[in-house]
Amino acid sequence: MTTPGRLPYPITLPGDGITLREWRDEDLDELVAMLDEPDIARWTPMPSPFDLEAGVAYLKRARQGRLSGQRLQLAITLDGGKPLGEVLLFGVDAGLREAELGYLVGVHHRRRGLASAALSLLSGYARGTLGLSRLLLRIDPANTASTSVARRCGYRLTGEPPILQEGPYGPSSLDTWELVSAGGGSRKERLRNVAARRYGRRN
Repeated sequence: MTTPGRLPYPITLPGDGITLREWRDEDLDELVAMLDEPDIARWTPMPSPFDLEAGVAYLKRARQGRLSGQRLQLAITLDGGKPLGEVLLFGVDAGLREAELGYLVGVHHRRRGLASAALSLLSGYARGTLGLSRLLLRIDPANTASTSVARRCGYRLTGEPPILQEGPYGPSSLDTWELVSAGGGSRKERLRNVAARRYGRRN
């Protein structure tokens, strides 16, 4: 088991018909084409328009985050080749054994189950290999495609107050979702645990 807070590099995760891999310099053109898209800009804090300069900076930050062991930022592919999307794990808290995940898929590759497959694959890795027990998503409730992916992968709303985020199209309000394992308890129990965390008490 890997100690939470120090993420391994490099990694390749195959499963469920896809392969998650590290970003490469030669992915730049595909990355720019994928991220320079209105729906991406609407739901994420990506710069818009997303040009080659933004792409170079993005890959540089991704590489720095990976080498420092603070975040996983992986391209979604079918066989390790062309990137079709991205899935991330970041904000690792070793004490609480929790982290946040995110995902996106290019406009020409949606409705193929890629986001669900990638989120499930990385969530399983985070729990099984990294030993993280609390996995979170932050999603604008108007982003119904993303909420459908979250629900399909076993994530549920926590009831925590929304988080405000500024993006190219203005502010958005993000709900918190948490991965609920089989036998993870009722909604009432999860809300009680949220209150306990908020006021510093542990069950």
